[in-house]
Amino acid sequence: MEGGRMGGISLDGRDGEFIKSVSEMLFRFSGEVFPKLGEWERRLKGDPLSLEALELEVQREFARGAGMVVAGLASVVMQTPEFAAAAEQTRQDYSIPLSKGRDRKMSVRLLGGVVMWITSLYCEASRRRGNGLQKEESVSGLQIEQVQFGLGKKVSPGLESTVSRQSALCPSFELACEELERQGLSLNLKTVRRISQQCGEKLLKLRTAELASWRAGTLASTNELSGKRVSIQIDGGRTKLRGKLRAATPHAEQLNEDGLIISDAPGRSKRLAKRTFDGEWREPKLMTIFIHDEQGRLEKKSRMTMDGTFAGPDAMAELVAMHLHRLGAAKALSLTFVSDGAVWIWDRVDQIVAQARIPKEVVIHQVLDTCHAVHHISRALATLGVTTEQRMPLYRDLRTRLRNGEWEYVVQELRVFAEDEPTNAELQTELNYLQRHGDAGRLNYAEFRRCGLPLGSGAIESSIRRVINLRLKGNGVFWREHHAEEMLQLRALVISRRWDEQVKRMRAWTKKHHLATWQWTPQLMSCKVEPQTASPQNTL
Repeated sequence: MEGGRMGGISLDGRDGEFIKSVSEMLFRFSGEVFPKLGEWERRLKGDPLSLEALELEVQREFARGAGMVVAGLASVVMQTPEFAAAAEQTRQDYSIPLSKGRDRKMSVRLLGGVVMWITSLYCEASRRRGNGLQKEESVSGLQIEQVQFGLGKKVSPGLESTVSRQSALCPSFELACEELERQGLSLNLKTVRRISQQCGEKLLKLRTAELASWRAGTLASTNELSGKRVSIQIDGGRTKLRGKLRAATPHAEQLNEDGLIISDAPGRSKRLAKRTFDGEWREPKLMTIFIHDEQGRLEKKSRMTMDGTFAGPDAMAELVAMHLHRLGAAKALSLTFVSDGAVWIWDRVDQIVAQARIPKEVVIHQVLDTCHAVHHISRALATLGVTTEQRMPLYRDLRTRLRNGEWEYVVQELRVFAEDEPTNAELQTELNYLQRHGDAGRLNYAEFRRCGLPLGSGAIESSIRRVINLRLKGNGVFWREHHAEEMLQLRALVISRRWDEQVKRMRAWTKKHHLATWQWTPQLMSCKVEPQTASPQNTL
């Protein structure tokens, strides 16, 4: 950076003078708000019921004043030698070489609605040899001074966080716009979507960087799970994704007896779409990790860790292993995997434990959700062709015995029916299901109850509903896969109350690292894969 060079912030347009002090902004705001006090007082005297509308107006006005003060503080800090030294250090420490930079003016919207113009250094990626970039790789530069404040693309960190959280919490971007408008933030739909997607993309890049660090053995552990009883639950939801746009197939016009077009035919549209897309159902995978007490319930004042992906079962298993390592599961008292009977989950538990480097001292439990297990007893008895009244007494008895850990007795009883009906393939399927999970030790419910373990997968079922179904799934809702992954990440962090800590880590990581994409190639995590094939040798 050139000596004597100084950036700053203006509220008077692109070429306005830099703010010199915070008091300047306070006096300016006072001059704007004092003339309005008398008007507000007269309005309230004339109609006391207008207090709600007046309260919102005053709040928005003072939010604007808060934005002016923030702009003043940032401008003053930018003009200090310490800030310039920190920016230069960031440029030198960045993961790819950066040029010395040049001034660039950019508008930035603050949380209070104020738009400020910031003059800061834009450092392009150096194209000299040895920079680690491919020739065809397009890399945007870095706003070297803006990242010191954690600014997003034309938005302040507070606005980026508020908009992204609101988009994740509301069932649609349209409703998020309306709620933000009620808070005094007038943003159009396109802007709200862009801010949210960019925030989600940066969070996904942080997750991918943590995966790379974990594979390299350099990811630090928080030891949050040290000395705790830990439950891990995994399941899948359903979301509709949209494919690429293609030319729409023209529909044949309906004709009457005379061969003329029926203009008022049901379903006829005056304007037919020229392009369309194909939609397909996909199963996003979701996991939750939480600390449970001696009764198998979520420990009070603790928080879940949620994460999900559309990249398939291997990617989900690898994320579980990474999070277990990051949270310090190697020092936990016990790990309990609870899930339904999905084969893709149980086939990867051993690899998850191995990849997370869980020592043998940590007790590992595998529990098949009791509701799913009992449901398969009901399905087995339903294949016998008897009435509900006839099979209910037997069902209640087998259900009670299964919950008491007598799974072998239940299997033996069902095996008698299977011998009497050798052609009943459905009964044999249910019998094999219970036998397989019983042999794996997942039906020892009496022992699980004595150990204080969770017996059901209600936590992940609830998480599927709250994280996926209430935001990503809906009639007529189609997502592009990468945008669905971004929203899944935002929603999971908000629902698990991990938002603030993860966003803080994301902004600190963005100051130092470049990553072209958040996508990665997962390791093969199934137990059916040979050990040497499943080793962490894939590159991100």
